[in-house]
Amino acid sequence: MSVLRFKVIYKITYPNGKIYVGKDLTDSINYFGSANDDLIALDFTREQRRDFTVRKEILWESAEASDAEVNAQETRFIRQFKANDPAIGYNRWPKFNALSDGGRDAEICPSNSAKEVS
Repeated sequence: MSVLRFKVIYKITYPNGKIYVGKDLTDSINYFGSANDDLIALDFTREQRRDFTVRKEILWESAEASDAEVNAQETRFIRQFKANDPAIGYNRWPKFNALSDGGRDAEICPSNSAKEVS
């Protein structure tokens, strides 16, 4: 039996409200990204770490998209959600520029082979 695998763009929301946007090319239900552990740890006390809940949302998925298209979608969503703004999220790439990224509203134009999940 063949299982259809999707490439996905996801958003992780941490208890402090900060986010991380990432991609998963393997469709693993257990993958929660590669955000910098040390960076996240700075925002939580030892006590807060004892009961810690995160939320993972699939923002976009495709069974047919190329890796290059997935990479472009990831960058678009990072900018759209401003996940690269240190006050908002844990993404450190692309580097946040308050002048260019601060007012940017990413245009949402999924391809025919991919769908955005709302």
